[in-house]
Amino acid sequence: MKSLKFIGLALGASLALSTAALAQDTPIGVAGPMTGGESAFGRQMKNGAEQAVADLNAAGGVLGKKLSLQVGDDACDPKQARSVAEKFASAKIPFVAGHYCSSSSIPASEAYAEGNVLQITPASTNPVFTERKLWNVARVCGRDDQQGAIAGDYIAKNFKGKNVAILHDKTTYGKGLADETKKALNKAGVTEKMFESYNKGDKDFTAIVSRMKRDNIDLVYVGGYHQESGLLVRQMRDQGMKTALMAGDALADKEFASITGPAGEGTLFTFGPDPRNKPTAKAIVEKFKAKGIDPEGYTLYTYAAIQVWAQAAAKAGTIDPKKVMAAIKAGTWDTVIGKISYDAKGDIKVIDYVVYKWDAKGNYAEIKAKGS
Repeated sequence: MKSLKFIGLALGASLALSTAALAQDTPIGVAGPMTGGESAFGRQMKNGAEQAVADLNAAGGVLGKKLSLQVGDDACDPKQARSVAEKFASAKIPFVAGHYCSSSSIPASEAYAEGNVLQITPASTNPVFTERKLWNVARVCGRDDQQGAIAGDYIAKNFKGKNVAILHDKTTYGKGLADETKKALNKAGVTEKMFESYNKGDKDFTAIVSRMKRDNIDLVYVGGYHQESGLLVRQMRDQGMKTALMAGDALADKEFASITGPAGEGTLFTFGPDPRNKPTAKAIVEKFKAKGIDPEGYTLYTYAAIQVWAQAAAKAGTIDPKKVMAAIKAGTWDTVIGKISYDAKGDIKVIDYVVYKWDAKGNYAEIKAKGS
């Protein structure tokens, strides 16, 4: 795409140059982990944003102007996310689809609010993101208190009388999701046998696996990301453990299966109903597949975030962020993932988390929970 510019921490000056060169375009941003451990999800977001911009431009743009896409890399680091947000704000970019990690979205949102930038996250699920009464935040995904409730309910019904462990990686996303799942489990009358933390980036889980083996853990719930979850599965199997692993939406990428191999079979996770299978996504999915791209995970969520902004800007007759946000919260929007409408906080009104299971061939599919 000719209008694509990449923003790293050291490339702030390129923003001014690209903005001048594209004076006739309306710049918008996408921000997420383009590098680092969660870069698989950054690629999903970038793919979704590029296709959305291309499709909007082919249809005439927004308010008669073509869009240009600026890409910000936060590497899921809070300080880097804030720096990306400040650069976007100083470049007067009116809208950003991002970020991925809640620990990035939350600090970035404050810089966006100060800099008059509207932010719609495709992926950040921590409730705090929309609970601070900021004018500029919304999301096209659900929240951890909703996702944790689904996970807790599934575990309570399908692992009744079994030993459960809960782990988290101390991040905003991971601990938040683990806490919400624990809350739902405890409410259902299940008390976990273990509640422990590890550090994001850890590769050796020998001590945790040994303790789970000693405590005869039947299921371990992980609030964390796909890399550590994948390594934990492999190390459990290496010690002869058949313990099931369940986690959240951060397992929705084929990279998880590349880490686990066949050992990942039976791993569970929560995510929205697969948007690739929705009638509203059929034509767009075909476009991605024609390019050799599987629009899994948050690809279509990012596409939808840009659709919401574009439709609201058209309805408001302006790209002024505050006016567009007012329009977003007042309307219902047709997107690739279905119709979306918002409450006053910027959360979507319809939540539909489901449970998925990985198979031995590295694919995942939705399953039906027992008793639900």
